[in-house]
Amino acid sequence: MQSVKEIAAEIVAREGGFVNDPDDPGGATKYGVTIGTLRRLGLDLTGDGAIGVADVRALSRAQAAGIFIRHYFEAPRIASLPDCLQATVFDMYVNAGSNAVRVLQRLLREMEFAVAVDGAIGPQTAGAAMEAAEVGEAALRDAYGVARRNYYFRLADRRPASRKYARTRSGGKGGWIKRAEEFISPEYHLSRQAFQERTSAWG
Repeated sequence: MQSVKEIAAEIVAREGGFVNDPDDPGGATKYGVTIGTLRRLGLDLTGDGAIGVADVRALSRAQAAGIFIRHYFEAPRIASLPDCLQATVFDMYVNAGSNAVRVLQRLLREMEFAVAVDGAIGPQTAGAAMEAAEVGEAALRDAYGVARRNYYFRLADRRPASRKYARTRSGGKGGWIKRAEEFISPEYHLSRQAFQERTSAWG
């Protein structure tokens, strides 16, 4: 099993460097850490008394990984989930916040576990996930990955400006979809035809 530090390093690499995309509600971002996160945590990295775009640019890979581990793994108690889910839920938590947990909770409800969909990992959610993993770890990981992929599709359905994150200009899979499928067994990856059919309504 990977260590949390190894998973965090992979997330940092997956997120990429500095971007300031006007279509991204998060604003200026580097290694997946947004300007909003730096302000929420009070991280004035340049020491000029203000937290702005310059602080985002100044962020190092190690600092980003540390933020992820403390605030996106430890704080939401992802370690209480079964091993098979930790990397993918951690990755999605960085990408989508507590919606990563809500996706899991909705999945567990579909599996007839009595859990609340509140975006928080407590004993109820952790216990249900552990029980589901006992039935089949790979199946649970794949089911979560597919549910995660569907979350991104629905987000792009509702918000046209976000479609570029789900589909490339050439019509292939965008970063969101590729990211979800990194944690899904190959047989559950969408074929190019299936992907194009799913996104055809986007024009």
